[in-house]
Amino acid sequence: MNQLIECVPNFSEGQDMSVIKLITDEIEKIEGVFLLDVDPGKATNRTVVTLVGTPDAVVDAAFAAIKKAAEVIDMSKHKGEHPRFGGTDVCPFVPVRYITMDETVVYARKLAERVGKELEIPVYCYENAAFTTERRNLANCRSGEYEGLPEKLADPHWKPDFGPARFNPRTGAIAIGARDFLVAYNVNLNTTSVRRANAVAFDIREKGRPVREGNQVTGKIKKDENGNEVWEPGSLKACKAIGWFIEEYGIAQISINLTNISITPVHVAFEDTCVKAQERGMRVSGSELVGLIPLQAMLDAGKYFLRKQHRSVGVSEEELIKIAVKSLGLDDLKPFNPKEKIIEFILEEKETKHKKSLVAMTCRGFADETASESPAPGGGSISAYLGALGISLGTMVANLSSHKPGWDDQWEKFSEWAEKGQKIKDELLFLVDEDTIAFNKIMDAFSLPKGTEEEKHLRTEAIQLATKYAIQVPYRTMQKALESMAVIRAMALDGNTNSASDAGVGALCARAAVRGAHLNVRINAGSLKDKAFLEDILSNGMKMEQEAERLEKEILELVERNLKG
Repeated sequence: MNQLIECVPNFSEGQDMSVIKLITDEIEKIEGVFLLDVDPGKATNRTVVTLVGTPDAVVDAAFAAIKKAAEVIDMSKHKGEHPRFGGTDVCPFVPVRYITMDETVVYARKLAERVGKELEIPVYCYENAAFTTERRNLANCRSGEYEGLPEKLADPHWKPDFGPARFNPRTGAIAIGARDFLVAYNVNLNTTSVRRANAVAFDIREKGRPVREGNQVTGKIKKDENGNEVWEPGSLKACKAIGWFIEEYGIAQISINLTNISITPVHVAFEDTCVKAQERGMRVSGSELVGLIPLQAMLDAGKYFLRKQHRSVGVSEEELIKIAVKSLGLDDLKPFNPKEKIIEFILEEKETKHKKSLVAMTCRGFADETASESPAPGGGSISAYLGALGISLGTMVANLSSHKPGWDDQWEKFSEWAEKGQKIKDELLFLVDEDTIAFNKIMDAFSLPKGTEEEKHLRTEAIQLATKYAIQVPYRTMQKALESMAVIRAMALDGNTNSASDAGVGALCARAAVRGAHLNVRINAGSLKDKAFLEDILSNGMKMEQEAERLEKEILELVERNLKG
């Protein structure tokens, strides 16, 4: 699979969407790039654009967008709530898939050099792309903002990393960097006071606030023996925050940048903000996501709030996201659509736009497709789906047991089983489609030309590789379906006895999935020449089938015992 970089340019225009469209049209012209999100803010007069693609394509798309922005945005006329110093204010690169941060830095600097040289815009490299420690911090690069640029550019200490040290009133300057995934996140307050919102922002942000003598608002800032200001850090690491008033909504917000959500996740920032706001007599009414968020951040938030309620976290991704949205109040100001805000969902839709997904079909549609004259989906996909249904039943029993009245002291145990079940279910559902993809790879290999000796060799090699993959997929189905039987057995043994029959049906499905997938392994093995590979696969496959048969018998005996009371 290709390397992928995300790029999140912020343009100093959030009111005239025709201007933004001129810029995003340039991005969409570049092959190898997906435009994922365009998020304008009227009060900030700023639009956050998110695109993703292969590294060189992202560099080309970002350059084209910056060039167009220089033509259509006049910074001498710009006003907005957010700090800014250029028409394209910042342009960070973020590693997404199969690419390191060091590699990402190379592409960020490549863009920076090109913008400075070809567009003659002053460029400051920040975060991981910075050439000096001082310039790692975006706030340092952007200090003084647009209005302070003439003086800043005249200072040799602030000579741009690329481009002229010359003030262009139309374009301003730009910061180009490479960073980890940043979540831009606003928390809504039931106040119109920017001063009080700022007080909460200072409470939580890592930088904190200066320590003052006497009065904590108007007192003189304390200094240490070296004459440096003394600061009291805030409660959250990897967090930047300020307060502002959003006229569009008529409320004050705390604007938060979470620069490393593995250190401070979104739900932790939200909860801490709620506490700090309440201590100052305010209430958080909800929150707002600016741009996109990784799926895992939403799943982690959903699980956090479910655990607070002593409820099972072993529920579907959809349910976890729903809990996260409601708990964080992400729909407080406007509807929150996960398909438009979660980066994996958008990327998946873009990458699979022209592919037919079996798991996205209705039950009838899947059955009709299987019953058609097409050879795929076949037994491999059906085996994986049987396995998914089996573990879904086991997971259902775990969730029912977790919430059973009188079993409150056991909810965590059953929640853990349900969480394991959900993971197995998701992988088996992935294998439903993957088995058909594997079959199509074989068909594609057989369709390759076979005229010359070299073509024959390449065709044979492609067929062998595709066949090996067509064995590995159902073999993986066997492994996951067998793994699911541990969950189902635990539910037959300790779960809610009212659902004993469901555990029994789950066992029947799981064993059928193992056996059915093994049939697919064996039928594809006949034409593979790699005998060493086959020896292990076939030997282990037989052992897994025998173990599935043993577990099915054991589970059904437990179920019968429960049915008899």
